[in-house]
Order: sequence, then structure tokens, then C-alpha cells
Amino acid sequence: MKKIILISLFLLSFSISAQQRFIDNSFQLKSTETKTYATKNGEALKLNIYQPENDTMQQRPLIVFMHGGGFAGGTRTNPGEVEFAETAAKKGYVAVQISYRLTRKGQSFGCEFEASGKMETFKLAAEDFMDAVNFMVENHKEYRLDPSKVIVGGSSAGAEAVLNAVYNERLMFKDLSNYKDFDFAGIFSLAGAIVDARYITEENAIPGVFFHGTEDNLVPYATGPHHWCDRDQPGYIILDGSKTITERLEKLNASYMLYSFEGGKHEHSGMPFDHFPAVFKFFNEVFLNEEKLQIEITR
Repeated sequence: MKKIILISLFLLSFSISAQQRFIDNSFQLKSTETKTYATKNGEALKLNIYQPENDTMQQRPLIVFMHGGGFAGGTRTNPGEVEFAETAAKKGYVAVQISYRLTRKGQSFGCEFEASGKMETFKLAAEDFMDAVNFMVENHKEYRLDPSKVIVGGSSAGAEAVLNAVYNERLMFKDLSNYKDFDFAGIFSLAGAIVDARYITEENAIPGVFFHGTEDNLVPYATGPHHWCDRDQPGYIILDGSKTITERLEKLNASYMLYSFEGGKHEHSGMPFDHFPAVFKFFNEVFLNEEKLQIEITR
């Protein structure tokens, strides 16, 4: 079943060339650059930058993406993430894949790991994410970026870090004064969740694209315990997943596109390559051109 809800009609005020730029694969790729965006506890945190070749646009939108892996594994060079970044760069974006502190490497992030530790893990990863965005924006002239068009995303654990940084910033950060020079234009979340959707307000109701299985066995699709831990287990913590987040965005009249996969589990944290045409169409029309759309698709 496919269900689509539209708040407003698509407006065709932007040019044909602009549509093609961010929808079609119009460019070849420059050589990938690797930079260190921060050093923490002696660990150099790096990011890879993917850019279109022979691009003359002076203010280009930026995509920053965090890989998944339960805060214990994964890499910015995962094949799926690399293909997403290359695809975005071919369409005219500057796309960035980041590494971050894997604070649970060799350890559990499941029900035996206490809830307070999970919160601290979210905070540290959210901090790394913000530092990576800050690095790119500080160097916006070198990479010809538009600081008002920053799209951010993540898969699984990476999505949890990004979503919490954007929607639950008051829970994640004591001081946001270092992060004033950029605006989030949109979010791309693959099987992610946040601590509390009630912290989404009119001020931070950033539009988003969400993919999630309705029976996700690790990250709740709606509202539920992380990893479905029992109440008496140390790792019991309630999270709000994609369905609850988009319900909140709907109430705030913010744009979103939610792909729900009936019976799907955590495999929908993987890159949705088959749905890229719809994803990049939404990026262009909503994130870049500020159309108002609410779309729900059930598979």
C-alpha cells in the first residue's frame, strides 16, 4: 500500500536547470579529499569530502552523513555510504562522510549497558557530528558551500547521533555557542530515533526524510525501549523513532517524507538505493527550495 499526504502543491518557480542539477547525475567526481576535523583523546577524527568536477556554482549545498555500527564499528568508507556520497556529488552537492569516536568498540550497546551510559554515548557522538559540520562550515569558502543549506544524515547509530543533535540539542549540549554559523536545511535518517520527540519545537522542526521498518528489532519505529530491553534491565531507555518524530513534525506543520516498511526490521538502516530518485527529488524541492510537503509511503 502506498499512502501520500500533500500539504501543498509542488511549485515550479525554480528553473529547469536547477531541477536537473540536483536530481540528475550531471557531473564527474573530483578526487576524494580526506581531512582531520578534530583530535580527541589522541584520536584523529577524519572526514572524506566528495565534490563534483568542473563545477562553477559558488554556493553549494552540503551533505554530512554519519555511518552506523552501534557506536562500536562501521566506517566512513562503508560501500553504501560511499555510493551515496558519490551519487550526491554527481548531482552537484558537496557530500561528506565522517568518522567519529566509537566509544562502545569491543563492548555492548544492548540491554546490559546502563541507560545513563547510552545517553553519554549519544552526547559524545552528537558532539563529534557537530564538530564535523562546524569544520566544513568554517571552511565554506574553500569548498564553496552555502552555510544555510546544510543537509545532515545518518544510519542507525549515526542517525541517533544526528537526530539527537538536531532535535534534542537541549539534552545533548550544555553550550551551543560554538555552532551559530550554519543552518540545517534537512535530515536524512535511516532507522534512527531520539530520546524525546517533545523537544522538537517550531524553532528546530527541521524537515526530514525517514526510512524505518515497522518491526525494527533494535531501534523502535514509533515509541519503545531501545533494543526492546525489559524494564528491569540496565539498558532500558525509551526512544522515539521515525513514526513518532514525523507525527510531531506533522503537528508543527513541518515537512517530512516517511517510508514505512511493514514487518521490516533493522535492515532498513541500509542505503535505500531503489528510492534515491524520490529522496533526491524531496531534497531538491523541500530542503533546497523550501516547499511544504508531508508524504507518507508504506511498503
